[in-house]
Amino acid sequence: MTHRGSRVLHVGSLSRVEGEGALRLHVHDRKVTEARLEIYEPPRFFEAFLRGRSYTEPPDITARVCGICPVAYQMSACAAIEDACGVEVDPVIRDLRRLLYCGEWIESQALHIYLLHAPDFLGRPSAIDLARTHRAEVERGLRLKKAGNDIMELVGGRAVHPINVRLGGFHRAPARAELRPLREVLQRALDDAWETVRWVAGFDFPDARTDADLLALAEADTYAIEGGTPTVLRADGSRGSFPVREFTEHVTETHVAHSTALHSRLDGRLHLTGSLARYAVSGALLSPVALEAAVAAGLGDPREGTVCRNPFRSILVRAVEVVYAVGEALRIIDGYEPPASPYTEVPPAAGVGHGATEAPRGVLYHRYEIDADGLVADATMVPPTAQNQGAIEDDLRRLAQAAIGEHDPDDDELTALCERAIRNHDPCISCSTHFLDLTVVRTSGPTTGGHRA
Repeated sequence: MTHRGSRVLHVGSLSRVEGEGALRLHVHDRKVTEARLEIYEPPRFFEAFLRGRSYTEPPDITARVCGICPVAYQMSACAAIEDACGVEVDPVIRDLRRLLYCGEWIESQALHIYLLHAPDFLGRPSAIDLARTHRAEVERGLRLKKAGNDIMELVGGRAVHPINVRLGGFHRAPARAELRPLREVLQRALDDAWETVRWVAGFDFPDARTDADLLALAEADTYAIEGGTPTVLRADGSRGSFPVREFTEHVTETHVAHSTALHSRLDGRLHLTGSLARYAVSGALLSPVALEAAVAAGLGDPREGTVCRNPFRSILVRAVEVVYAVGEALRIIDGYEPPASPYTEVPPAAGVGHGATEAPRGVLYHRYEIDADGLVADATMVPPTAQNQGAIEDDLRRLAQAAIGEHDPDDDELTALCERAIRNHDPCISCSTHFLDLTVVRTSGPTTGGHRA
């Protein structure tokens, strides 16, 4: 029921977001005074139960943090432990890791574009309902996702929680002939990726802007995926960077009462990581075919300094990144020669190591302290969604305020707007239940003595 005094709105379930969470809006005299993204899943204690385990175990254990992006956890864990042990892997192994990571980017971004995000732009409540009106498009998205899964199965051993990854590389490297069937799949996927860009370019995008700082990894000569230097693009256009080992000196975490996930700040400011940040920081280093796709998507040419800060248009950047990842996978396959050994030896050494890679949702940082016996003495993981919570709340506050100031939407319209704002960022609250409660409290008049009912 809607009225202009106090209003409480509950949304029982939100699909198309991974995990359990809630949203609370407090509106007083048509002013949004509070917007909270509440994450209430119980803590999972991965960092705690890594302590005392062998230094070889984190890549397998941390993969279980997420069924959507297990490779990101494996690669960040490997990078951090190899750093602690003072080991650099063979360049061929790094290329094979990048190929595996491309598989995850393809399957995860295709999942988000087609099954989670596109229904918002086409007025459909779910991907199943979307398939009734856009069957060919949904089938295309599923083909793309399968292409990514095929890479993960061949290189990683299976599509979810790959079992072929180990410190220093892989238990087994594929023969060149084993990659040939993937090439045929990926050629079709490149066509599908281009069609995806053309399709999403036709969506209507509300006006919006994030003024959060943008944080992404950067490498000198390539679009960062499996490593790089943390680089910041400030809202005023200035840039800065810092070594991975200083990550937690710049990205600080704090507890907040309304979330079981830590909130992060970058040098005390709101920040956003993920596709928008990657494109802003390193878009000029996309491959020629991906740069062409960016222009076709209406994003402009990043080599000319164009930056996209509209979260609703993040779906365009994800589509361009699919084109890039498919092209990268083809490039690596074409130049692949099996390494002499599938892994570089990583002997245990006492030390502290840092690693960061670009999960589909953004920078994923790991830090491990290894003792002289090769046991994990301490572990830290900073996932992208935890970093993005503050920026998401800021988006919600701005969008809700703009809508209320313009025409004061009813419960259903305000709920739909808030759901869209959250899905713009593809938050991974967890890898299981899909659920969100939305509470909107509207009040007017003096607040002393409690909210007016």
